[in-house]
Amino acid sequence: MTDNGLLSSIWQFFTSLGDEFTGIVGLSLAVSGSAVVIGALIGVPLGALLGLKRFPGRKLLLRLIYTLMSLPPVLAGLVVYMVFCRNGPLGFLDILFTPAAMIVAQVLLATPIIAGISAAAVAAKEKLAMDTARSLGASRRQAAWMVIKEARSGIIAGIMTGFGRAFGEVGAVMLVGGNIRYYTRVLTTSIVLETRQGNFEFAVALGGVLLALSFIVSSILLHLDESKLG
Repeated sequence: MTDNGLLSSIWQFFTSLGDEFTGIVGLSLAVSGSAVVIGALIGVPLGALLGLKRFPGRKLLLRLIYTLMSLPPVLAGLVVYMVFCRNGPLGFLDILFTPAAMIVAQVLLATPIIAGISAAAVAAKEKLAMDTARSLGASRRQAAWMVIKEARSGIIAGIMTGFGRAFGEVGAVMLVGGNIRYYTRVLTTSIVLETRQGNFEFAVALGGVLLALSFIVSSILLHLDESKLG
């Protein structure tokens, strides 16, 4: 197939999907975005606490978080499946094979990453920033806030990494979402579907869309960072 023929074929593929493609992209962003927001609401305060405070069990908690940062997606999906299946402890919620279950699975994957990287970023700034703030007359709470502000580049990096893990994830969302057309199908599961059907050029094109969207989201997050990293 010539280059023009390939491009024409890919264009016809996207055109044929029409509103379905828009729905797939929208659901991908909605599920991963929701998971990362929830993960950040849990992970950033937890990481800040671990970076600033010394308390019994802190090292064990950090080790658990660092271990969960490499949690296999299929295992995360299996855990969510067992919790929300009909006979599971939360089966009465009846959210299996819905976008809600996919969000829960992605929160499980993104939160340890955000918490672990945030903790490392805060701990790296804690000593110098805390001493400087205290020497300028800041209260302990104000000094802690100053440390978190100084560590914002690392925290944003953690959020971006968490988004990347959630947005590019396929095993867990396939297991708990089911890849149901017009309902739980997202970009990653669409890539798997096209690959299984032998439509490799369409799978690669969808992968390109996935990377382009990830680039846009990362650019927006970096723009929010006013440090030299942004």
